[in-house]
Formats: sequence, structure tokens, C-alpha cells
Amino acid sequence: MTERWVGIVVSGDKVIAVDAEVAKDGPIVLQADQTFQLQDGEKSDSLNHLFHQISDYLRENKVSRAVIKASAVAKGGGLSHLHSAELRGVVMAAASENCNVSVLQKAQVSKRFGERKADEYISDSDFWDENVDGVKLRIGSREAALMLLSERKLN
Repeated sequence: MTERWVGIVVSGDKVIAVDAEVAKDGPIVLQADQTFQLQDGEKSDSLNHLFHQISDYLRENKVSRAVIKASAVAKGGGLSHLHSAELRGVVMAAASENCNVSVLQKAQVSKRFGERKADEYISDSDFWDENVDGVKLRIGSREAALMLLSERKLN
């Protein structure tokens, strides 16, 4: 049975979302690869707007699972790291209102595949040709798609 999943990576003031049909095996079939941008202006209004964008998208597309990249310890992370964490929390809340949510650390991805580190998969174009069909996957969205492939190994 195929389910609709979205892989999400939050970075700075943007949310990269890869929407795919995920079957038990074989390539995932991308339906969309997009970026949601935090708007300029009052922070609370911008976060609220993004919350509703994500929530509406997941509900309207009948997404059953969101796989969100967890925060990571950053060397000298500073204020920008905290802003990303705020945005990640908003995304988690919007997703949990509509579907099952998994929060996955990048290190977990490497352990689930077992052969290479996540960054090695991300840079391997042959891997993506074999594991993703559907709409074109942007290179900058590969990490979000890898999260979907990794999560599938548990289900």
C-alpha cells in the first residue's frame, strides 16, 4: 500500500518540503518539491502564516506522515540556530495537527542505511536516479527525501 509522506528540513527562515508517495519498497514517487519561506514582518504573524501554510498543505494533500529533521548541535550556533529551532517547532505543531510525525536526526539516517554517511548518499546522483521517480528532485532537497527513505526502513 502506498502512503503520502512529506520530508521536511528547516534551515534559517525556510522550510524545504519533499512530498512523495511511499510504498514498502522501490523508488519513492515525488509529487512536489517546494520551499516555504518565512515572510518578512512581525515574527509572530509570519510564524502563524507559515503554520497555516504547512497545516493546509498536509491536510489538502492527505499526507499521512511528516518526517522532520531534528535540531542538531551547531558549533557557535548563536541566534540563527535559535530562530531555526523556533520555526522547526512551528512546523512540528502544524504537522502533528494533520498527520503522524517522526523527528529524525541526521545521524539516525546513516545508522538505518548502515553503509555510508547521510552526506555521501546526498551527493550520490546515481543513488537518487535509482530511488526517486516523479517530479524532479532539487539537489538542495535531497536531505528531505533521504529522510523519507530512511523512515521507510522502520515501517
